[in-house]
Amino acid sequence: MAGKWMAGIVDSFVDGGPPTLEHVRPVSVPGRPTGLAREHDFDDELIAYRTTFADPRTTDDDRTLLALRGTAGLTGVWINGTEQDVDPDEPYFLPTRLEFEPNVENELILCFDPARTPGGIYDTDEVPPAYGLPGIWWGVDLQVRPRTFISDFAVTPRLEGQGQGEDAFIDVEITVDVGDEPIDDSITLSLRPEGFRGGGTMGRVAIEADAGERATASTTLEVRDPALWWPRGYGDQHRYTVRAKLGADSTERVVGLRTIEETEDGLVVNGRPVRARGVSRLPGNDTRADAERAAELNATLLRVRGHAPRPALYAACDELGLLVWQDLPVSASALEVESGKRHVAAITDRYGAHPSLALVGVQNEPVDPFEKPLGSGSRSRLAFRWRTWRTGFDGSTAAAVADIVPDEYVAVPVTGAPGLEATATTLFPGWQYLDATDIERLLGRYPSLGSYVGAFGAASITTDEVDPGVVPGVDPSLLERHADTVDASLAYQATTIRTVAEALRRHESTLFVAATLRDTGPGGGRGMVTHDDSTKPAFDALSSAYEPVQAVVDRLPKGGEEVPITLVNDTSTLLETTVSWRAGDRSGDTSVTVNAMGAASAGSVDVPPNADAVELSVELDDRSVHNRYDL
Repeated sequence: MAGKWMAGIVDSFVDGGPPTLEHVRPVSVPGRPTGLAREHDFDDELIAYRTTFADPRTTDDDRTLLALRGTAGLTGVWINGTEQDVDPDEPYFLPTRLEFEPNVENELILCFDPARTPGGIYDTDEVPPAYGLPGIWWGVDLQVRPRTFISDFAVTPRLEGQGQGEDAFIDVEITVDVGDEPIDDSITLSLRPEGFRGGGTMGRVAIEADAGERATASTTLEVRDPALWWPRGYGDQHRYTVRAKLGADSTERVVGLRTIEETEDGLVVNGRPVRARGVSRLPGNDTRADAERAAELNATLLRVRGHAPRPALYAACDELGLLVWQDLPVSASALEVESGKRHVAAITDRYGAHPSLALVGVQNEPVDPFEKPLGSGSRSRLAFRWRTWRTGFDGSTAAAVADIVPDEYVAVPVTGAPGLEATATTLFPGWQYLDATDIERLLGRYPSLGSYVGAFGAASITTDEVDPGVVPGVDPSLLERHADTVDASLAYQATTIRTVAEALRRHESTLFVAATLRDTGPGGGRGMVTHDDSTKPAFDALSSAYEPVQAVVDRLPKGGEEVPITLVNDTSTLLETTVSWRAGDRSGDTSVTVNAMGAASAGSVDVPPNADAVELSVELDDRSVHNRYDL
């Protein structure tokens, strides 16, 4: 909503009316009250936003609504001095809609409680504290609607058949707020392909209600010759626009048709196995830019870790073909069955029509047996086994919450370190424990660790001008142990991420997620992209490791030895090709046949003592894929 916004500390409430403010400062909306936060720690203080606006209507017959989006910590709303009915326990990612009768000039005050933290990732040190400040994170919309209007429009895609969607339907539920006159009418529905040639559908549903009522009507649209939505690399991202029209009022939603299930072999989308090469996202940056960066990394999955994003992120992932693993925005230590179930319902209600929503993560890292890091070597490997054996965790609460995740999505009850028997394991060899090359021993001894991997990687620093101790995601003691200069830490991060990612692919892991896409603040972090959108060396390393078809060495080569080569193939088709290599003045090639979603031996590279690099290439129908290891 356009206008000048001010924020301040709540001084008092008078006779149940709106609050009076002190220490008032201009603030940006959307955003966080960072200027106010620099002067106050908000120990026991409420803060409030205030703005004024003119009557937006062109006729008195119109109705006026406010839509509050991303209002974390909201406890009270006053419009022209009258307190509105709001639920302070409503998750911040659900919009709050309020109807009011405007004056010529109007005052809006929103009150926030900093003690009501948004939870999830905001309760950790992986994002700057300012990210969790209460406020208007996403914006306020001022809406003018007819006397009778469509107040809610829910669409649920549904496929029936043998996984390929022989029969496709869109279940529609429409809520209408009826004005001063009773209604006996029909809502017109239309379904049209979005950007591709295909069959459309028309329909009508009757709506009848008395004046002042809120009425609901539902129906089902059948999709003729349905075109499915696929993850990138496995097919096109077909989507449909569903539109509802009642008189002069109309609204629409964009949906996609797809099925997803979990089998012993991993994720199956539309009846076809897919490989989920992922990267995790933290809050703090433009949603579209993050989705595009993930696609540049050759990722097929984006894990939204510990927070709920703007819906625009899902729209971008729908378009780009990125599966989304959505975590519940709940702190691991605060998970309770009832609140967890409410969050599952809210997540699937808010984002469920998007075909990209694929997995719902319930509890992340409830216990960390490696909070005290381990070094490398045989004694550390024994200590690793001891810690994982000693670790105990009761996952019954997470399991109870996961049980109510609808069948349209894959539930991930627990994501955590080795030893937790987690659904998805976090693997940080080369950072929290052991060496990066120990990933081979871990996957060889404990194959289940590599089935689903919720996080792997290392951190780096990007400047000497920021104390690493205040950089989110960076443990200075780990940085000092591995690489404590800018260039060394950037190189170490790239090597670690590449080593683990390539090992997971050779071991044919079905889902693995690198941590993290982007640093959340200046100075560095686990991100492969800096806070100001520059790529680190780790970005190119992971992009190469994530190529759908790639030739990789089985271990980092050294001069004077012979190292095996493996060809990995994440596509849905058997591949017959040639893998070539060059090292110093030696070269060779091998003809290889590799199954769909498989890995196969591609010979070996004979590295001469004086070689400074090993280069691999794979010939595909439309291009050559290259991989390089500097020695």
